[in-house]
Formats: sequence, structure tokens, C-alpha cells
Amino acid sequence: MVVFSLVATHADIDLETVATLSNGASGVAGAATSSPALSGAVVLATCNRYEIYAEVPSAEDVDAARSAIVGEISARSGLPEQTVSGAFAVNGGRDVARHLFAVSSGLDSAVVGEREIAGQVRRALISAQQEGTASPSLVRLFQTASKTAKDVGAQTALGSRGLSIVSVALDLAEDLAEVRAWADKKAVLFGTGAYAGATMALLRERGCHDVGVFSSSGRAEEFAAARGARAIADEELPGAIAEADVLIGCSGSDAAMEAVELAAIREDSAQQLIVIDLALTHDFDPAVGTLDGVELITLESVRLAAPQEQAEALAQASAIVTAAAEDFESQRQARQADAAIVALRKHTMAVLDAEIEKVRARHGCTAAAEEVEFAMRRMVKQLLHTPTVRARQLASEGREDEYLAALDALYGISVEVPRMLPPTPGPGAPPPSPTDADCPVTHTRAG
Repeated sequence: MVVFSLVATHADIDLETVATLSNGASGVAGAATSSPALSGAVVLATCNRYEIYAEVPSAEDVDAARSAIVGEISARSGLPEQTVSGAFAVNGGRDVARHLFAVSSGLDSAVVGEREIAGQVRRALISAQQEGTASPSLVRLFQTASKTAKDVGAQTALGSRGLSIVSVALDLAEDLAEVRAWADKKAVLFGTGAYAGATMALLRERGCHDVGVFSSSGRAEEFAAARGARAIADEELPGAIAEADVLIGCSGSDAAMEAVELAAIREDSAQQLIVIDLALTHDFDPAVGTLDGVELITLESVRLAAPQEQAEALAQASAIVTAAAEDFESQRQARQADAAIVALRKHTMAVLDAEIEKVRARHGCTAAAEEVEFAMRRMVKQLLHTPTVRARQLASEGREDEYLAALDALYGISVEVPRMLPPTPGPGAPPPSPTDADCPVTHTRAG
């Protein structure tokens, strides 16, 4: 088996492109795995990244699998296939695990060490398992990523800081509006997803208890009741906005609130308004930031305001991630050795059993026949010892291909083992030709 990943993040392309690519992300894994080229797929889609982790039967299936995924994303996003293909970096080999472990630990986030991403990685796996698209290799990969994130949180200062996209945004709000007494503030929260839940928890933590929740999905009542807030009905929304001190967008709805609409609602209000837009596809038109008395905090604002973590904490976290990735790769290589060892033992025991049957046919179930069988089995066990040790040794050195080639050349044994795709150039490189088969940050790729 071969495992590889397609990665599009804020570090390489602008967030608008990430958002467009992510259209219909929830159905991509199920649709793509209908192709015989894919054995499994897990989709990780957040506010600043869109990543697909895939497994295919063999290296020969990679191009077809990548084409199936790209074609599915193109159909859902409306972007040309060549544009979609060029937007994704392709990770393979050790880079698959190393990248996912770093992502899950918050090292690849705009706010380094942020907490929400670990939960998003866990939910991506759960979703894939529920849909039946998570292969055993991908399950192991994502479970190890979650464990690595826990280790980073427990063993480094990154975990003790408790930073998140939401916490940095609220810190900014405090600075811009000189908010110190959140208990006196009225907030309106748009959305009922994971980021909305994190936002509600932090608002409560900071003393803000007057929070109204609005959701066009109809889930506001249940969400608000579980968190001691109040749900806002459609007809109540203008009044709630007019009285609010803070508006927080976490829904990513298709219809962003226009500046002219907000200006009309707030026409008779003289109080300052803080608008925090944490939605990738925008809950508020960026032009609201030009309105008098309105301060707009965006994902780009969060990125610029995010504190730089101490070099020591980052070094410790990176070391944990690297060690976890190396250990994961070693275990994967050990499984490759196990597959080869099993194949050799199966081949050898088949020959042994055939010879023993000949002895039994000639001498029957006599004491002499039993002694011959015992001696032959002991001899075969001893003969297999060195090839078994050698298989694991070569696998640990990354030379398992030599062992597999030897099995094929000497015995005609062909072994299918789990592999990972070698790395290929990403968004910084020219896109391949058509013949080849939940926050942070606006980065625009040069050119």
C-alpha cells in the first residue's frame, strides 16, 4: 500500500483559494474512494488548510488516485483541474507523518501552539471512519498524530500557554476597544460549530455572560441552551446587532453581512462596535471595517498579532514531532519486514509440508517418520532465523527493497507491503501537465 497527502494551506496560497477548494469538502473522501485507485481517504478541512490523506494499493495507482481526487475537488469547487492540481503540495514518505504530526500539534498554525487544530484532526478521522473511508493505515496515522499533539501539549510550554485563534482575537478586541470589563458587554455570536463553541467558552471565561447566538442552520436554540446563552431568531437579529458591543462571526455562511446593511442597523447607535470575523469565507463584508465606530478584526489581524513562541519551546515541540514521525516510520518499515517474513515462511513451510507428506506416504505414521518430521521442522526453523533477523535489520535501515528484490529473485516471491509516496514539488513549483496523471491568515503566493 502507498500513503500520500495533498496539502493546501495558508502558508502557500491565499485563504480565498483555500476556501474555494474546500467547497463540498465533506463529500470528497466518499466520492473519491469510489475509484478503484483509492483504498482510503481522510479529509482535513479547517479555516486555513485543506488536506487530503489517501492510501492506494500500489505506486502504480498514485497518478490515477490523485487525478480522481483533483477531479472531484474541481467539480465541487468550479476551479479548473490544472488550477486545483497546482494548488496542492504532495507529501510522501516520511513527510506525510511529519507534516500531519506538526499540524496536529499546532506547529503549522498561524498562532503557533493553538489548541483547536488537534480536535479538528481527531474529528477528521472520526468523520472518515463513520463514512467508511478510513483505511487501517490512515487510522494509525491519525491516531498517532493525536497522541503526538497530546505529548507536545503535556511536555512543552506551548501547551501551558493555551493560545488559540479565538483567544488572540479576543485579546485584540480588548486592546482596540480598551475592553477590560467583559461583564458589561453584549456579544452576538454567529455560528454553532467548533470555533463557536471555543469562542463561547472563552467569552464565559473572561466574564461575558450576555451572549446571543444566531445560526441560519436552525441549530442556535440547542447550542445556546447547552451553554447558558440565548438563541436569536431571524426577526430578532437586527435589534440584537443594534445593541451589541461585539459581533463574532464563526459560521462561514454563504451570505456575508454587507457594510451598508450593518450601517443601517447601527444608524442610531453611538457606541463603538468590535467585529471579529473568524470565518474563512467571511461572515462580514471586509468593508465594514471602514464604517465609523467599527473596528474589524480578521484572520490576518490575528496572524499579525499572534505572539512569537519562545525558541526553546518550539525546539522541544519540533523534537517531539520529529521523534514521533521517525518512530511511526520505523513501525511502518517493521510491518513491511513482517509481510516479507510471513511470505518467506509461508513459501518454506509449503515446501516442508509437501516433503513431509511424501515421508508419511512412504513410511506411514511410524516413530521413524515422526522423528524425520521433527528433525525437518527444526532444521527449517533454524534456516529461517537468519533471513528473519536480516529482514528486520534491513527494514530498520530503510533497505527493505533489497530484501524484497532478493525474495523475488531467489524464490519468485512477490510481496505487497505498505509504502508511502516519495515527495514531489508543491505550490512553489510549476503545476504538473494535464498528462500527468475552522482560521488564520491571508497569504498570497507570489506570481
